[in-house]
Amino acid sequence: MNDTLYWIWLSEALGQGENCLPLVSYYNWDAKKIYEADVRDVFALGVYTLAKVRKLKSYPIENAEKSMKEALDAGMKIITPKSEYYPESLKRIDTPPLVLYLYGDEKVLLNELSISVVGAREASDYGCAVAKALSSALASKGFTIVSGGARGIDSESHFGAMEEGGQTVCVLGCGLNTKYLMELQVMREKIAQNGAVISEYPPKTSASRVSFPIRNRIISALSLGTIVVEAGERSGSLITARLALEQGKDVFAVPGDLVHSSFLGTNKLIRDGAIAVFSPNDILEEYYSSYYDKIIDKTPFPDDEIVKRAQKYLNSARETVQNTQPAQNHTEKAVKKETPSFLTDEAKKIYEFLTDVPQHVDLICEKCGLTMAETLSALTELEVYGLAGAQSGRRYTIK
Repeated sequence: MNDTLYWIWLSEALGQGENCLPLVSYYNWDAKKIYEADVRDVFALGVYTLAKVRKLKSYPIENAEKSMKEALDAGMKIITPKSEYYPESLKRIDTPPLVLYLYGDEKVLLNELSISVVGAREASDYGCAVAKALSSALASKGFTIVSGGARGIDSESHFGAMEEGGQTVCVLGCGLNTKYLMELQVMREKIAQNGAVISEYPPKTSASRVSFPIRNRIISALSLGTIVVEAGERSGSLITARLALEQGKDVFAVPGDLVHSSFLGTNKLIRDGAIAVFSPNDILEEYYSSYYDKIIDKTPFPDDEIVKRAQKYLNSARETVQNTQPAQNHTEKAVKKETPSFLTDEAKKIYEFLTDVPQHVDLICEKCGLTMAETLSALTELEVYGLAGAQSGRRYTIK
């Protein structure tokens, strides 16, 4: 059998995010040997309980064959730890992904000069503009921009890199053949043409609340450092920052409004020792000596580089919002369907409130009687199920 099949088997049998480094290291990164090994031999390593080993060894290879066929039929590439394109940085973490499904150019994974840019989904115009400005500036110097493919900071980071003709990597927390945030599908297709869209999950694995935090370790591991642009106190971006620190990577943070809660997380990162970012030069200085040969154009940026780039993007965003404002005489249409029973109570409230007329998140919060945290969580849930869509200006509509 193809060695790739055994890696898919092991990845699915153990589950994503599993601490498997001791196991694969003992067997010299040979998944076939683990597949053929006796239950007692694997248990003797002292890595897993006997029950877990038995569960591992009983996982059907046919399931892996199905995933492999789905991936190849969809035109995906499959990267395993034995592939020449598998990044060495991933082999150094305790929970290396055993399979990476990929659309795009696998060679982009080997660029050591990679930096991740992460932040809030419901980001401010300021945060989005700064993320795009930093990403475009760093891409112009040869950095590959790594992010998670969500709306907000992630999307702006990907777009910023591509605007400079640079490369970017999108790491998803679901299968590449799922209908996750379909309004961003065009962006992901463009990323595949300017880098890669990757996931460790089998092609048809749906997004979930746990899959994204698990995914974040790959974002940080692929990068020399992680830049957090805008993050609240409980933002998932802080998970990426924590993982970066655990992996011995640098953490950068963009200072934000001391009053606005969406910057509470980033400001605390700076207080706790993260490198404050006021200019792309603050990142370049950290890697100038070690990666001198890989940096394109060693000339430092002007002091006002971020201001100029961010202002350009802010102006562009304002023009887009003005051009997409709904007409005053637009009336709500009766597009409502029966409220799905599987939704949380908060998501049900919002689903019943939404129409095809874009509603601002603040109004949704007020009319539904929910906290902002509950509102954002419920909106994410609705987006995952394809029941609601994000529009410009932090507005949402039913789908």
